[in-house]
Amino acid sequence: MATETRFGGVRVRYDSTKSYPDLVAALLADIGEQPVPIGEIGTTSDDWQSYQARVEKYVGPSGFMLFALLDHGAWITKAGIGRKVLRVILGNPLIAITMIRHDVTAGLFAPVELLVLDEDGGSSLTYVKPSSLMVVEPNPELLEAAEALDTKLADLAAKVTREGPADC
Repeated sequence: MATETRFGGVRVRYDSTKSYPDLVAALLADIGEQPVPIGEIGTTSDDWQSYQARVEKYVGPSGFMLFALLDHGAWITKAGIGRKVLRVILGNPLIAITMIRHDVTAGLFAPVELLVLDEDGGSSLTYVKPSSLMVVEPNPELLEAAEALDTKLADLAAKVTREGPADC
């Protein structure tokens, strides 16, 4: 028997005067340009301390690392949509555990995802606020951890979308 729990997500969009390539470059400069071999790290680490030590070397300045890139722009042109669209999956298992320890179903939304779009006169970065997805029932500890992730993600988005060097 299936059960359903309804909840609402909160979409956040940052507009930028940066070009699409410049916004993608700023994001990848922070989170890394190559996906982290997270599965391999998990299967070849003997305990939490060794896992943590191996993961930490991939963490970027804003606390995230790249898990995957999905270039929707590479295929939607075939359907007549002439846009550059990049879905970026990023996260940090050392942050994710702060939520998953309070509710393992929070793992449905960790790692997090961003969508980078080309726009007239610039670009944009959109994501769904993690706490709005993870916390579907009262759970103060999970809410606190998820809101900390919200803040880190907002800081990253603000940093990479603003004009000028990404490390300003």
